[in-house]
Amino acid sequence: MFPWRWGLGVLAGVALVGAAGLGAAQPQAKVFRVGYLTPNATPSRDEAFRHELARLGYAEGRNLIIEYRSAEGQFDRLPALAAELVALKVDVIASVLTQASLAAKKATSTTPVVMIAVSDPVESGLVPSVARPGANVTGTSSSAADVVGKQLDLLRELRPKASRLGVLWNPANPVYQKRALAEVQAAAKKLKIGLQIVEARSPDAFDRALATIAGQHVDALLVVGDPIFGGNLPQLAELGVKHRLLTLSGPKEYAEQGFLMTYGPSFPEAFRLAAVYVDRILKGARPAELPVQQVQKYELVLNARTARALGVSLPQSLIARADEVVQ
Repeated sequence: MFPWRWGLGVLAGVALVGAAGLGAAQPQAKVFRVGYLTPNATPSRDEAFRHELARLGYAEGRNLIIEYRSAEGQFDRLPALAAELVALKVDVIASVLTQASLAAKKATSTTPVVMIAVSDPVESGLVPSVARPGANVTGTSSSAADVVGKQLDLLRELRPKASRLGVLWNPANPVYQKRALAEVQAAAKKLKIGLQIVEARSPDAFDRALATIAGQHVDALLVVGDPIFGGNLPQLAELGVKHRLLTLSGPKEYAEQGFLMTYGPSFPEAFRLAAVYVDRILKGARPAELPVQQVQKYELVLNARTARALGVSLPQSLIARADEVVQ
């Protein structure tokens, strides 16, 4: 099994031993070193990246070493972790989401950086243009027009008279969260849905935050995707049921871990595409000439088990369109 809590260690496979009886030494294949910088471990996404590299011919311990660095939800650790990867002279850095990508860009202007699933790489200052990145940073973007509007449309299918929405966000992640919160506010205004916005910076604030939201008699709770939330999904989902909240978000693993419904870009697809870019760069491509790729696949996931726990009937219209229904 892939060890996800490596700390400052190196992911390396078992050394390959030559078979007995071989004559002259065989030429050794080049061993590439890839830095992997993430705000928090998310196994399903990280595995998508790793599996795509394997499909492309990279075997950890033979021709690939992955230097894994996780900030474990502490964003202020990202700059130091990025600097460590640069000091190790990795061939390329794969950086997960906006904050890690900004840390990697600040740490180096020469080592190639492949950002993964960044919401808006131009607005956040990572690249001047998605078509022509122009420097050492490229990768994948998960931004899309009106995803929140679509989420609220889906809520209206579930609750036709929905008029008040709770929103949970993390102000400790300002670059992405403030932009996402603005999108929520714009979509809610358009649909004339009132908002009850509550913040949570750490798991010990979840129960109090959800109790506050539940006390406002909202029709549902929208959780803005964040590494702190994504790293504690079972707790959040359980609290959602405890406080009788219809929990919504974007990433599919939120529904797979107990949220009622999610709709958003496919993050595994973003990680797979990023691995393809890592491969191209290792083979000589220049990041400046690789346009940022926008994820094209979007997924609707429902959790029937959570619906039963909440006493909610999922409309057949939603079930028929769902990419996955968790039973």
